[in-house]
Amino acid sequence: MRVLRSLFITSLITLTCCAQQNASDRESNQPVEPFRIIGNVYYVGASEVTSFLITTPEGHFILDSGFAETVPQIRENVKKLGFKLEDVKFLLNSQSHYDHSGGLAELKKLTGAKMVSSEGDREALEKGDRDNFAWGNTKTYAPVKVDRTVKDGEEIALGGVKMKAVITPGHTQGCTTWTLDVGEGGKTYNVVFVCSASIPGYKLVGNEKYPNIVADYETTFVKLKQLKPDVFLAAHGSFFDLLGKAEKLRKGVSPNAFIDPAGYADYVAGAEKTFREKLAQAGR
Repeated sequence: MRVLRSLFITSLITLTCCAQQNASDRESNQPVEPFRIIGNVYYVGASEVTSFLITTPEGHFILDSGFAETVPQIRENVKKLGFKLEDVKFLLNSQSHYDHSGGLAELKKLTGAKMVSSEGDREALEKGDRDNFAWGNTKTYAPVKVDRTVKDGEEIALGGVKMKAVITPGHTQGCTTWTLDVGEGGKTYNVVFVCSASIPGYKLVGNEKYPNIVADYETTFVKLKQLKPDVFLAAHGSFFDLLGKAEKLRKGVSPNAFIDPAGYADYVAGAEKTFREKLAQAGR
């Protein structure tokens, strides 16, 4: 009886996740041919919801899963690049929303990797983002157990590679931007994977479920402006012109289009401008 109940709950979660795949979600989840971005950083995600493979001699990292429906793409993309999914040792997370974390439970099952997140997003991940401060239970997914939490500035080391967590809250309470250094052509480049600083219909003033949301966004913009990355990547492809830059890379355009400090600065400035405008509209 207990087994039947467990199977029923699993099926219910799966149906709920799949039901949430609306037209906009499907458009964000179109296949993309995997490719090496720079150094040991590879792209294995979809057209808009991103997923990155960071390789090392002792195993690999995957950052974000996209939707639950993105996992088969990620699995196939890792294989196409000549790597093994079972060699992934750490699953990292940028944010606890369903379009970036919806497939983490399945990826964890496939890889046996340790799940890493900020403390601020741990509860949301382990609840499948139920009772979200902005949209309640309308965008839930299969919960994933977090094995390790990271603090601001903490590093996850593997095979000589160090992924550094920069906690940039607001978009989610534990939104995490990751950075690392990679080598290419005799040079060292700092890579940033921006979580997000967008405000998708949030209540900024008088938000009882997230009372410090404004202060968190303010902190995030300070931190993002302090970063000076060479390579600009993010949780959404449209933030950094994923498809356009990938096409230039395939055509052999030099220098590498993903080396884009100006694009990063423009993104941060634009996001902060939008935040200020929405805050003013809310009476602050």
